[in-house]
Amino acid sequence: MRDAYHEELDSIGDGLVDMARLVGSAIGRATTAILDSDLKLAESVIEADKKVDELQHDLEARAIALLARQQPVATDLRIVVTSLRMSADLERSGDLAQHVAKLARLRFPERAIPHDLHATILEMGQLAQRLMAKAAEVIVTKDVDLAMQLEQDDDEMDLLHRTLFQHLLDDRWQHGIETAVDVTLIGRYYERYADHAVAVAKRVVFLVTGEHADELQPDIQPEIQAVAGGEGA
Repeated sequence: MRDAYHEELDSIGDGLVDMARLVGSAIGRATTAILDSDLKLAESVIEADKKVDELQHDLEARAIALLARQQPVATDLRIVVTSLRMSADLERSGDLAQHVAKLARLRFPERAIPHDLHATILEMGQLAQRLMAKAAEVIVTKDVDLAMQLEQDDDEMDLLHRTLFQHLLDDRWQHGIETAVDVTLIGRYYERYADHAVAVAKRVVFLVTGEHADELQPDIQPEIQAVAGGEGA
């Protein structure tokens, strides 16, 4: 019985990794769809989000059944509860990738992103995909140091997000209000996607240590914190 119990716990972790890989692929393909005005690709991203939702529903059902049958305590309880929260973060990440694809579909055959912002959006999309790949690795390895790095990586996304607003507020902006709204939304989608990847990693830190990442951060990576503090000064 205990072997079956721990196999079920492991399968919940496997489900989280599958979700992370699916939403990582989704944001990459959605980025291509929005930049290339690729309607077929956009539709495939929108349709594929159903699989992410199905995985989340299945994971939730198994986790709740495990709680009811086994009444886990201590570390095992933390695994189940934290996994439920991570699945919610991953499901929301899939939704955000779908939002990018839906905007590509809405503006087709036109391109939602002006040519002079293509490089920035491409970089945001690639960074979002890398962050989620790292979050998936953290789920597998339970590597606390790697998990803590994600928040530092997210600073790059915040910088790209600010870069978009600099373009929008520039007096030389000539792309109109509708495009300005589109760019604002797209930037927000990527920024929130990255936040969810960071949240997943932070939850792994809690799962492993029983403490919240923000409480551990000064002790685990003092050098990085010092650098980050200097940059923000």
